[in-house]
Amino acid sequence: MRALVQRKLEEREPVGYDRDWLFDYEPGRTWYLSKANRARLREVGRTPDDDRPAGTFAKDILSRLLVDLAWASSRLEGNTYTRLDTQNLIEFGQRAEGKDASETQMILNHKTAIEYIVEEAQEPLIRRTTILSIHAALSENLLADPSGEGRLRERPVEISWSMYTPTAIPQVIREAFDRILEMLNTIADPFEQAFFALVHIPYLQPFVDVNKRTSRLVANLPLMRANLSPLSFVGADEREYVRGTLALYEHRRTELLRDFFLKAYERSAAQYRVVRDSVVQPDPTRLRYREQLRELVREMVTDGGPPSADRLRARSENLGIPSNDRARFVEVALEQLLNLNEGSAARYRLGPSEFEDWQRRVRGPRRSP
Repeated sequence: MRALVQRKLEEREPVGYDRDWLFDYEPGRTWYLSKANRARLREVGRTPDDDRPAGTFAKDILSRLLVDLAWASSRLEGNTYTRLDTQNLIEFGQRAEGKDASETQMILNHKTAIEYIVEEAQEPLIRRTTILSIHAALSENLLADPSGEGRLRERPVEISWSMYTPTAIPQVIREAFDRILEMLNTIADPFEQAFFALVHIPYLQPFVDVNKRTSRLVANLPLMRANLSPLSFVGADEREYVRGTLALYEHRRTELLRDFFLKAYERSAAQYRVVRDSVVQPDPTRLRYREQLRELVREMVTDGGPPSADRLRARSENLGIPSNDRARFVEVALEQLLNLNEGSAARYRLGPSEFEDWQRRVRGPRRSP
């Protein structure tokens, strides 16, 4: 297959879109990734956040992910920004000298789209508007016709380095796009979901441009939702990616793209293991009872009394805290009261005067040095 896709353009056979290849896919029966592949990916991509809300791990590493994914995904499109250039642009708004404006726009568009999918990962389904919004963010100010941003195409497109011609029939594009969306929400395994997006969004070419970029971000949604390591494509081989997409365009074969995906994910997951180990894990009690803790701390301050474990314990029963969590809940509430300061008081909807009054009553007036 590698030899076939590396032939000269004139030596390859022209080929068009095969609708049946998509519609013959049956979730749970058709697999692009073997059972062994999926088990290996889950082993390397597992994080400590399995029981936390969807998208938690991606949020924890967001600052690193923004730079990694924006840089690496843009690099697969030929963008010449370095990783440091990308970091300076994303974190400080500093545009790299000597770079084309379209390269800068591409990086900034990735930043917007990545922030969007991290929030969208909390949703149980991938919606039609989700994919359209990802495309709109990625293509902003990069299309000759701005009306194509976030809109399914209604005209022919060509792939200059391939003998593959995508369908130009709007009805087929709409039907196939809806089928892709249906399959993405039916496939149970997050890695198969991710790879399915990498295969069928580029193969259909539902947009006038920016299809592969869209597929790479859509592929991250099921991974983020399952709190698995995301796929940043850092260190991915651009030549392998091109060969893999050519193989699916011209031969409807996924093996080369699969091998690219497996290597890219293992490399990405290895990087985020290091990042993950450096991230402080939130206290589960504070996370689970966030609103009750805020209410209780505010009540203790406005009542004016000193921090008291007995008062906190009695009040925790009224708040409905389960008995097996109550001791830790009281411990955390007492810790928050003892550490309360003028900066953290606003977190509990306490005004400066309320905090100062409580502090004077509990700790006494400040003495001059």
